[in-house]
Amino acid sequence: MSGSAALLIDTHAGPVRVTTPAPRETWWELAERDPNTQVTQIPEWLDSICATGPYRDASRFYEFENGQQLVLPLVSRRRRPRRLGEEESWPGEWGIGGPVVRESVVGSAEAEALFADLARRPANRVGVWFRPGNDGLWRRTAPEGFRLDPHTAHVLDLEGGFNTVWERRFHQGVRRGVRQAERCDIEVEVDRTGRLAPEFYRLFELSIPRWAGQQNEPLALARWRRTRVFPLQRLETVAARLGEHCAIYMARHAGEPAAAIVVLRHGNHALYWRGAMNRELAHPIRANHLLHRLAIEDACAAGCLRYDMGTSREGTTLRRFKDSFGTESTSSPRYFRERLPTSVPRRGLWWAVRRAIRFKPV
Repeated sequence: MSGSAALLIDTHAGPVRVTTPAPRETWWELAERDPNTQVTQIPEWLDSICATGPYRDASRFYEFENGQQLVLPLVSRRRRPRRLGEEESWPGEWGIGGPVVRESVVGSAEAEALFADLARRPANRVGVWFRPGNDGLWRRTAPEGFRLDPHTAHVLDLEGGFNTVWERRFHQGVRRGVRQAERCDIEVEVDRTGRLAPEFYRLFELSIPRWAGQQNEPLALARWRRTRVFPLQRLETVAARLGEHCAIYMARHAGEPAAAIVVLRHGNHALYWRGAMNRELAHPIRANHLLHRLAIEDACAAGCLRYDMGTSREGTTLRRFKDSFGTESTSSPRYFRERLPTSVPRRGLWWAVRRAIRFKPV
Protein backbone atom coordinates (compact mmCIF):
# COMPACT_ATOMS: atom_id res chain seq x y z
CA MET A 1 0.00 0.00 0.00
CA SER A 2 1.26 3.44 -0.91
CA GLY A 3 2.35 5.41 2.13
CA SER A 4 3.00 2.36 4.33
CA ALA A 5 6.09 2.34 6.54
CA ALA A 6 7.93 -0.69 7.95
CA LEU A 7 10.12 -1.05 11.03
CA LEU A 8 11.70 -3.82 13.09
CA ILE A 9 10.89 -4.14 16.78
CA ASP A 10 12.51 -6.41 19.34
CA THR A 11 10.19 -8.67 21.34
CA HIS A 12 10.36 -11.85 23.39
CA ALA A 13 9.32 -13.60 20.16
CA GLY A 14 12.39 -12.21 18.43
CA PRO A 15 12.50 -9.40 15.88
CA VAL A 16 9.10 -8.56 14.38
CA ARG A 17 8.57 -6.55 11.21
CA VAL A 18 5.68 -4.09 11.54
CA THR A 19 4.11 -2.34 8.55
CA THR A 20 1.60 0.47 8.97
CA PRO A 21 -0.93 1.00 7.57
CA ALA A 22 -1.42 -2.71 6.92
CA PRO A 23 -1.37 -3.62 3.19
CA ARG A 24 -4.96 -4.19 2.18
CA GLU A 25 -4.28 -7.26 0.05
CA THR A 26 -2.53 -8.94 2.99
CA TRP A 27 -5.30 -7.94 5.38
CA TRP A 28 -7.90 -9.46 3.08
CA GLU A 29 -5.85 -12.61 2.59
CA LEU A 30 -5.64 -13.15 6.34
CA ALA A 31 -9.32 -12.27 6.82
CA GLU A 32 -10.31 -14.93 4.28
CA ARG A 33 -8.10 -17.55 5.96
CA ASP A 34 -9.17 -16.70 9.51
CA PRO A 35 -12.50 -18.52 10.02
CA ASN A 36 -13.40 -16.34 13.00
CA THR A 37 -13.04 -12.99 11.22
CA GLN A 38 -15.99 -10.75 12.02
CA VAL A 39 -17.48 -8.10 9.78
CA THR A 40 -16.12 -5.47 12.17
CA GLN A 41 -12.56 -6.67 11.43
CA ILE A 42 -12.47 -6.12 7.68
CA PRO A 43 -11.00 -3.09 5.85
CA GLU A 44 -14.42 -1.68 4.90
CA TRP A 45 -15.26 -1.29 8.58
CA LEU A 46 -12.13 0.78 9.15
CA ASP A 47 -13.01 2.85 6.07
CA SER A 48 -16.49 3.48 7.49
CA ILE A 49 -15.01 4.69 10.78
CA CYS A 50 -12.64 7.07 9.00
CA ALA A 51 -15.39 8.34 6.68
CA THR A 52 -17.73 9.29 9.52
CA GLY A 53 -15.39 10.47 12.26
CA PRO A 54 -12.09 12.23 13.00
CA TYR A 55 -9.99 9.09 12.44
CA ARG A 56 -7.29 7.79 10.12
CA ASP A 57 -5.97 4.35 9.25
CA ALA A 58 -3.37 3.20 11.79
CA SER A 59 -3.68 -0.56 11.14
CA ARG A 60 -0.57 -2.64 11.81
CA PHE A 61 0.75 -5.75 10.01
CA TYR A 62 3.08 -7.99 12.04
CA GLU A 63 5.47 -10.52 10.47
CA PHE A 64 7.19 -12.95 12.85
CA GLU A 65 10.34 -15.00 12.34
CA ASN A 66 8.33 -18.23 12.57
CA GLY A 67 6.27 -17.18 9.55
CA GLN A 68 3.20 -16.13 11.51
CA GLN A 69 1.41 -13.03 10.22
CA LEU A 70 -1.11 -10.85 12.03
CA VAL A 71 -3.08 -7.71 11.15
CA LEU A 72 -4.38 -5.47 13.90
CA PRO A 73 -7.18 -3.17 12.65
CA LEU A 74 -6.53 0.19 14.31
CA VAL A 75 -7.46 3.86 13.88
CA SER A 76 -5.92 6.98 15.39
CA ARG A 77 -7.44 10.38 16.05
CA ARG A 78 -6.83 13.15 13.55
CA ARG A 79 -6.20 16.75 14.55
CA ARG A 80 -4.94 15.85 18.00
CA PRO A 81 -1.35 15.98 19.34
CA ARG A 82 0.12 12.49 19.30
CA ARG A 83 0.87 12.53 23.01
CA LEU A 84 -2.79 13.31 23.71
CA GLY A 85 -4.13 11.12 20.94
CA GLU A 86 -5.91 7.77 20.89
CA GLU A 87 -5.35 4.58 18.95
CA GLU A 88 -8.24 2.16 19.20
CA SER A 89 -9.51 -1.08 17.76
CA TRP A 90 -12.20 0.20 17.82
CA PRO A 91 -13.21 3.63 19.25
CA GLY A 92 -16.51 4.37 20.94
CA GLU A 93 -19.29 1.99 20.01
CA TRP A 94 -17.83 0.74 16.73
CA GLY A 95 -17.60 -2.71 18.26
CA ILE A 96 -15.09 -5.52 18.29
CA GLY A 97 -11.71 -5.14 16.59
CA GLY A 98 -8.71 -7.19 17.55
CA PRO A 99 -6.19 -9.14 15.48
CA VAL A 100 -6.88 -11.08 12.30
CA VAL A 101 -4.60 -14.13 12.05
CA ARG A 102 -4.11 -16.93 9.55
CA GLU A 103 -6.18 -19.96 10.60
CA SER A 104 -7.25 -17.98 13.70
CA VAL A 105 -4.26 -19.34 15.67
CA VAL A 106 -2.51 -16.94 18.05
CA GLY A 107 0.28 -18.09 20.34
CA SER A 108 1.48 -16.55 23.59
CA ALA A 109 4.62 -15.18 21.92
CA GLU A 110 2.57 -13.34 19.27
CA ALA A 111 0.12 -12.04 21.87
CA GLU A 112 2.96 -10.74 24.05
CA ALA A 113 4.61 -9.08 21.04
CA LEU A 114 1.32 -7.40 20.14
CA PHE A 115 0.88 -5.98 23.63
CA ALA A 116 4.56 -4.95 23.79
CA ASP A 117 4.21 -2.98 20.56
CA LEU A 118 1.02 -1.29 21.75
CA ALA A 119 2.61 -0.43 25.09
CA ARG A 120 5.32 1.51 23.24
CA ARG A 121 2.92 3.51 21.09
CA PRO A 122 3.25 7.28 21.71
CA ALA A 123 -0.52 7.85 21.87
CA ASN A 124 -1.93 8.65 25.28
CA ARG A 125 -4.61 5.96 25.00
CA VAL A 126 -4.33 2.63 23.22
CA GLY A 127 -7.13 0.09 23.32
CA VAL A 128 -8.19 -3.17 21.70
CA TRP A 129 -11.57 -4.90 21.95
CA PHE A 130 -10.88 -8.59 21.32
CA ARG A 131 -13.42 -10.93 19.80
CA PRO A 132 -14.72 -13.88 21.87
CA GLY A 133 -12.67 -17.03 22.04
CA ASN A 134 -9.19 -16.19 23.38
CA ASP A 135 -10.02 -14.56 26.70
CA GLY A 136 -7.52 -16.68 28.64
CA LEU A 137 -4.68 -15.86 26.24
CA TRP A 138 -5.17 -12.09 26.45
CA ARG A 139 -5.59 -12.22 30.22
CA ARG A 140 -2.31 -14.12 30.62
CA THR A 141 -0.31 -11.90 28.28
CA ALA A 142 -1.69 -8.41 29.04
CA PRO A 143 1.21 -6.52 30.66
CA GLU A 144 1.05 -4.29 33.68
CA GLY A 145 -0.50 -0.98 32.75
CA PHE A 146 -3.25 -2.45 30.56
CA ARG A 147 -6.66 -2.39 32.21
CA LEU A 148 -9.52 -4.77 31.51
CA ASP A 149 -12.92 -3.44 30.47
CA PRO A 150 -15.03 -6.64 30.52
CA HIS A 151 -17.75 -7.32 27.97
CA THR A 152 -19.96 -10.31 27.30
CA ALA A 153 -21.03 -11.25 23.79
CA HIS A 154 -24.24 -13.22 23.12
CA VAL A 155 -23.77 -15.56 20.19
CA LEU A 156 -26.20 -18.08 18.71
CA ASP A 157 -24.64 -21.29 17.38
CA LEU A 158 -25.99 -22.01 13.87
CA GLU A 159 -24.35 -25.43 13.51
CA GLY A 160 -26.80 -27.95 12.10
CA GLY A 161 -28.82 -25.44 10.10
CA PHE A 162 -32.01 -23.53 10.77
CA ASN A 163 -34.22 -26.51 11.63
CA THR A 164 -31.81 -27.47 14.40
CA VAL A 165 -31.70 -23.88 15.66
CA TRP A 166 -35.50 -23.62 15.60
CA GLU A 167 -36.17 -26.90 17.35
CA ARG A 168 -33.28 -27.13 19.82
CA ARG A 169 -32.05 -23.62 20.56
CA PHE A 170 -34.95 -21.18 20.31
CA HIS A 171 -36.88 -21.08 23.57
CA GLN A 172 -40.55 -21.97 23.46
CA GLY A 173 -41.53 -18.32 23.93
CA VAL A 174 -39.64 -17.32 20.78
CA ARG A 175 -41.28 -20.03 18.69
CA ARG A 176 -44.66 -19.00 20.05
CA GLY A 177 -43.92 -15.33 19.28
CA VAL A 178 -42.87 -16.13 15.72
CA ARG A 179 -46.06 -18.14 15.11
CA GLN A 180 -48.13 -15.27 16.51
CA ALA A 181 -46.36 -12.81 14.21
CA GLU A 182 -46.93 -15.04 11.19
CA ARG A 183 -50.70 -14.95 11.86
CA CYS A 184 -50.73 -11.14 11.86
CA ASP A 185 -50.82 -8.72 8.96
CA ILE A 186 -47.06 -8.23 8.79
CA GLU A 187 -45.16 -7.46 5.61
CA VAL A 188 -41.38 -7.88 5.81
CA GLU A 189 -39.00 -6.24 3.33
CA VAL A 190 -35.29 -7.00 3.20
CA ASP A 191 -33.11 -4.26 1.72
CA ARG A 192 -29.44 -4.86 0.83
CA THR A 193 -28.84 -1.55 -0.94
CA GLY A 194 -29.18 0.98 1.91
CA ARG A 195 -32.43 2.33 0.47
CA LEU A 196 -34.30 1.73 3.74
CA ALA A 197 -31.68 3.47 5.90
CA PRO A 198 -33.71 6.72 6.30
CA GLU A 199 -36.85 4.74 7.19
CA PHE A 200 -34.92 2.69 9.72
CA TYR A 201 -33.52 5.88 11.23
CA ARG A 202 -37.01 7.34 11.67
CA LEU A 203 -37.89 4.27 13.74
CA PHE A 204 -34.62 4.72 15.63
CA GLU A 205 -35.52 8.34 16.48
CA LEU A 206 -39.04 7.21 17.43
CA SER A 207 -37.51 4.71 19.86
CA ILE A 208 -35.46 7.29 21.74
CA PRO A 209 -38.30 8.65 23.95
CA ARG A 210 -39.18 5.06 24.93
CA TRP A 211 -35.56 4.25 25.79
CA ALA A 212 -35.29 7.52 27.73
CA GLY A 213 -38.38 6.66 29.76
CA GLN A 214 -37.15 3.13 30.51
CA GLN A 215 -33.78 4.45 31.65
CA ASN A 216 -35.15 7.41 33.59
CA GLU A 217 -33.08 9.67 31.34
CA PRO A 218 -34.01 13.24 30.33
CA LEU A 219 -35.21 13.16 26.72
CA ALA A 220 -32.88 15.93 25.54
CA LEU A 221 -29.88 14.06 26.95
CA ALA A 222 -31.06 10.80 25.42
CA ARG A 223 -31.52 12.37 21.98
CA TRP A 224 -28.08 13.99 22.08
CA ARG A 225 -26.38 10.83 23.30
CA ARG A 226 -28.10 8.36 20.95
CA THR A 227 -27.84 10.41 17.77
CA ARG A 228 -24.22 11.28 18.51
CA VAL A 229 -23.29 7.62 18.91
CA PHE A 230 -25.36 6.49 15.91
CA PRO A 231 -26.03 9.22 13.33
CA LEU A 232 -27.84 8.42 10.10
CA GLN A 233 -24.60 9.01 8.17
CA ARG A 234 -23.03 6.05 9.97
CA LEU A 235 -25.72 3.64 8.84
CA GLU A 236 -25.69 4.98 5.29
CA THR A 237 -21.91 4.72 5.08
CA VAL A 238 -21.79 1.15 6.38
CA ALA A 239 -24.60 0.13 4.02
CA ALA A 240 -22.79 1.69 1.04
CA ARG A 241 -19.44 0.08 1.84
CA LEU A 242 -20.72 -3.38 2.76
CA GLY A 243 -23.26 -3.57 -0.05
CA GLU A 244 -25.30 -6.78 0.01
CA HIS A 245 -23.64 -7.81 3.28
CA CYS A 246 -25.59 -5.12 5.12
CA ALA A 247 -29.26 -6.10 5.32
CA ILE A 248 -32.08 -3.98 6.73
CA TYR A 249 -35.12 -6.06 7.72
CA MET A 250 -38.23 -3.87 7.89
CA ALA A 251 -41.55 -5.12 9.30
CA ARG A 252 -44.72 -3.19 8.45
CA HIS A 253 -48.13 -3.69 10.00
CA ALA A 254 -51.08 -2.45 7.96
CA GLY A 255 -48.58 -0.48 5.88
CA GLU A 256 -46.94 1.27 8.86
CA PRO A 257 -43.29 0.67 9.85
CA ALA A 258 -43.40 -1.35 13.06
CA ALA A 259 -39.86 -2.66 13.65
CA ALA A 260 -36.54 -3.00 11.87
CA ILE A 261 -33.15 -4.59 12.46
CA VAL A 262 -29.78 -4.21 10.71
CA VAL A 263 -27.76 -7.41 10.21
CA LEU A 264 -24.20 -7.43 8.86
CA ARG A 265 -22.40 -10.45 7.48
CA HIS A 266 -18.88 -11.63 6.64
CA GLY A 267 -17.84 -15.21 6.00
CA ASN A 268 -19.50 -17.51 8.53
CA HIS A 269 -20.33 -14.69 10.95
CA ALA A 270 -23.55 -12.64 11.06
CA LEU A 271 -23.93 -9.66 13.39
CA TYR A 272 -27.17 -8.12 14.62
CA TRP A 273 -25.96 -4.52 14.67
CA ARG A 274 -28.93 -2.26 15.38
CA GLY A 275 -32.65 -2.45 16.04
CA ALA A 276 -35.56 -0.03 16.50
CA MET A 277 -39.32 -0.20 16.69
CA ASN A 278 -42.63 1.52 17.20
CA ARG A 279 -43.49 -0.44 20.32
CA GLU A 280 -47.24 0.21 20.15
CA LEU A 281 -47.31 -1.49 16.75
CA ALA A 282 -44.50 -4.02 17.05
CA HIS A 283 -44.85 -5.52 20.52
CA PRO A 284 -48.42 -6.90 20.34
CA ILE A 285 -47.65 -8.70 17.06
CA ARG A 286 -44.14 -9.87 18.07
CA ALA A 287 -42.56 -8.24 15.02
CA ASN A 288 -39.03 -8.45 16.42
CA HIS A 289 -39.32 -12.20 16.96
CA LEU A 290 -40.25 -12.60 13.30
CA LEU A 291 -37.44 -10.32 12.06
CA HIS A 292 -34.75 -12.21 13.96
CA ARG A 293 -36.22 -15.53 12.88
CA LEU A 294 -35.94 -14.47 9.23
CA ALA A 295 -32.45 -13.00 9.68
CA ILE A 296 -31.23 -16.17 11.39
CA GLU A 297 -32.72 -18.34 8.67
CA ASP A 298 -31.00 -16.18 6.02
CA ALA A 299 -27.70 -16.47 7.92
CA CYS A 300 -28.00 -20.25 7.98
CA ALA A 301 -28.77 -20.31 4.25
CA ALA A 302 -25.67 -18.16 3.60
CA GLY A 303 -23.47 -20.69 5.42
CA CYS A 304 -22.97 -18.68 8.62
CA LEU A 305 -22.09 -20.60 11.76
CA ARG A 306 -22.73 -17.81 14.27
CA TYR A 307 -25.38 -15.15 14.76
CA ASP A 308 -23.89 -12.53 17.08
CA MET A 309 -26.48 -10.49 18.98
CA GLY A 310 -23.93 -8.13 20.50
CA THR A 311 -23.40 -7.24 24.15
CA SER A 312 -25.78 -6.36 26.97
CA ARG A 313 -25.85 -6.07 30.74
CA GLU A 314 -26.79 -8.89 33.09
CA GLY A 315 -30.40 -8.78 34.27
CA THR A 316 -31.67 -6.35 31.61
CA THR A 317 -34.70 -6.83 29.37
CA LEU A 318 -32.44 -6.83 26.33
CA ARG A 319 -30.28 -9.59 27.84
CA ARG A 320 -33.35 -11.74 28.49
CA PHE A 321 -34.56 -11.20 24.92
CA LYS A 322 -31.22 -12.36 23.51
CA ASP A 323 -31.07 -15.34 25.86
CA SER A 324 -34.49 -16.48 24.65
CA PHE A 325 -33.02 -17.20 21.21
CA GLY A 326 -30.60 -19.67 22.74
CA THR A 327 -27.49 -17.50 22.64
CA GLU A 328 -24.39 -18.43 24.61
CA SER A 329 -22.59 -15.82 26.71
CA THR A 330 -18.87 -15.50 25.94
CA SER A 331 -16.28 -13.12 27.32
CA SER A 332 -15.13 -10.51 24.79
CA PRO A 333 -12.47 -8.51 26.69
CA ARG A 334 -11.45 -4.95 25.98
CA TYR A 335 -7.98 -3.89 27.16
CA PHE A 336 -6.62 -0.35 27.22
CA ARG A 337 -3.80 1.67 28.71
CA GLU A 338 -3.52 5.41 29.28
CA ARG A 339 -0.49 7.50 30.14
CA LEU A 340 -2.72 10.31 31.37
CA PRO A 341 -6.02 9.08 32.89
CA THR A 342 -8.27 11.09 30.58
CA SER A 343 -11.07 8.51 30.49
CA VAL A 344 -11.38 8.33 34.28
CA PRO A 345 -12.79 11.88 34.67
CA ARG A 346 -15.17 11.30 31.74
CA ARG A 347 -16.43 8.05 33.20
CA GLY A 348 -16.69 9.62 36.64
CA LEU A 349 -18.78 12.47 35.27
CA TRP A 350 -21.08 10.07 33.41
CA TRP A 351 -21.54 7.89 36.49
CA ALA A 352 -22.31 11.00 38.53
CA VAL A 353 -24.96 11.97 35.99
CA ARG A 354 -26.38 8.41 36.07
CA ARG A 355 -26.67 8.53 39.84
CA ALA A 356 -28.25 11.98 39.76
CA ILE A 357 -30.95 10.97 37.28
CA ARG A 358 -31.29 7.43 38.71
CA PHE A 359 -30.38 5.93 35.35
CA LYS A 360 -31.69 2.39 34.77
CA PRO A 361 -29.95 0.22 32.13
CA VAL A 362 -32.38 -1.83 30.01
